[in-house]
Formats: sequence, C-alpha cells, structure tokens
Amino acid sequence: MEIKPIKTEANYEEALKLAETLMAATPDTPKGDRLDVLVTLIEAYESKHHPVDFPDSVDAIKFEMENKGITAKNQELGIPAESLIKPVRKSS
Repeated sequence: MEIKPIKTEANYEEALKLAETLMAATPDTPKGDRLDVLVTLIEAYESKHHPVDFPDSVDAIKFEMENKGITAKNQELGIPAESLIKPVRKSS
C-alpha cells in the first residue's frame, strides 16, 4: 500500500492495519521509516477526529474511588496515619 493522507475513517482503518504489520520493523530501515511516517499520519487524524478528553484530577480520583468501592459513607480505610506519613528526620 502506498502511504497517503488519511482523509476518511476507511483510510484510517486501513492505515491502522498497515501500521500493525510494520510494528516489528527495525528503526532506520525503509520499513521502519514507513512506520514512522504512518504513525505521524495516524496521530494527526486521531487528534482531529478522535480526540481524547482527559478528566481533571479530581474527577479521576473520584472515578478510581468509585471503582474501588470507596464512597462518602465508606471513606474510613482502616489505614493508620503513621503508615502514610513519614516522620521528618532532623539532620545532625
């Protein structure tokens, strides 16, 4: 397949399949260079057509807490504070 701009979802899927076949390519070889160019095209298409919105840190923490069953009613984990806080050592 000739490497060309990715303009449609079908082009994108085709590029992904080609990239998968080139994943074991050695860097600085014709196949490795082809993979580099293809990945650049794929990343450009994805950033425009499949953007990933990352949650803010508070939302990410809340999500993890929910997945682990930690709720406002269940915040007591039974972990002693001493094990979470290291004492400050005074230098001599």
